[in-house]
Amino acid sequence: MQTQDNFKQKLIGLQGNLLNFALQLTTDRDEANDLLQDTTLKALDNADKYVENVNFKGWIFTIMRNIFINNYRKTVRQATVVDKTEDLFHLNVSQDSGLNTPDGSFAVKEISVAINSFTEDYRVPFSMHVAGYKYHEIAQKLGLPLGTVKSRIFFARKRLQEQLKDYR
Repeated sequence: MQTQDNFKQKLIGLQGNLLNFALQLTTDRDEANDLLQDTTLKALDNADKYVENVNFKGWIFTIMRNIFINNYRKTVRQATVVDKTEDLFHLNVSQDSGLNTPDGSFAVKEISVAINSFTEDYRVPFSMHVAGYKYHEIAQKLGLPLGTVKSRIFFARKRLQEQLKDYR
């Protein structure tokens, strides 16, 4: 019981430092408070995993940083839209991308045709990678080994470069 009370006292003592760190990460007071709360709850839930002679402050700050990164990735993933139309690269492209010019539109169509010419084994992982999915997420979603996903994306990229070498 003494160890549990000691853990809670250390955690309470770090709340100010954690809030400052959360503010640096989020730059928003409400989000920082949410991050602090999530970190505190996660630390309390995992108190049994803390080893007494390990740097407590470093352990707690690592928890906060990991929660922030995971939340950021989740936000990015939710904002990513996978476009399955012929104009695959029209989504999430800035307005000054050159797509409004005839040459830009032609290049996008060429890229789409090239990608659509891939077999599904290469097209799907490559399109997911372009859409922002991580290698391990693609592997999990498609039920493939991580190495297979990496090699398919690599070979799809090489093939795309070869087919579009005139655009370099």
